[in-house]
Amino acid sequence: MLLDKAIVRLLPAVPRPVVQLFSARYIAGATLDDAVASVRALNAEGKAATIDVLGEEITHAAEARAIARQYLDVFDAIERNGLDANVSVKLTALGLKLSPELCKENLLTVLDQGRFVRIDMEDSTTTDDTLRLYRELREDGRENVGVVLQAYLRRTLADVRALAELTPNVRLCKGIYVEPPSLAYTDAGAIRTSFVQCLDALLDCGATVAAATHDEALIREALARDVPELQMLLGVREERAGELVAAGRRVRIYVPFGEHWYAYALRRLQENPAMATTIARSTIGRALRI
Repeated sequence: MLLDKAIVRLLPAVPRPVVQLFSARYIAGATLDDAVASVRALNAEGKAATIDVLGEEITHAAEARAIARQYLDVFDAIERNGLDANVSVKLTALGLKLSPELCKENLLTVLDQGRFVRIDMEDSTTTDDTLRLYRELREDGRENVGVVLQAYLRRTLADVRALAELTPNVRLCKGIYVEPPSLAYTDAGAIRTSFVQCLDALLDCGATVAAATHDEALIREALARDVPELQMLLGVREERAGELVAAGRRVRIYVPFGEHWYAYALRRLQENPAMATTIARSTIGRALRI
């Protein structure tokens, strides 16, 4: 733990090329071509993909609209290249913290293309707005939209029950954002218990569920329930993902890309100090082998 925290404290002082080296396995790159290349490789291994345009750090409406337009380019690339992929959007990248109206306008621009769109869940300050917008879209007859729920939040089981009437399409994950104990479980066992409870509640209400986890115990729970899709992050537990595909399971890999890769990499590593250490060791190991 001390090593993890020490590495995280040093991250802002680490030169960008070094951070890029650390995070290269986990981010497709800065351009759409980088994302297409990553998805092609995943598809060749029998894995589907979810493409995410990075940009939670936007500060102007024009930036949010530009990210919405990038998603149209992503859809075009999926079509042209025959990729097995959909997209995932973060509402802050579409302008949620600038204006809910702007965010909805941008999201509708993406949804109007007709392809499936997953609305990501971010930190707890956005949870109510995210679920409210998802409900509005579904009640307006939008069927090509899904949402994400985070099992470590104490509220999530209640959120599942509130969404049940919509028979939602949900990616269920543990959750990665740093939250106070009053809002989120911090004990690993409690988080696993919440994940399984939420998973069962979703299946009971007829939801379409993707279990997004690298936790072997939870993968086994999902397999025991015959969950239709398992999801993992790019560059994480690749061998296990391959085993699941070989066993006939559908596996989808989250593929982030974009010019905001640096801020994304720093935030993800700072939110998960153990990941920072793992990546550092992996990167050093590869360099030494080279």
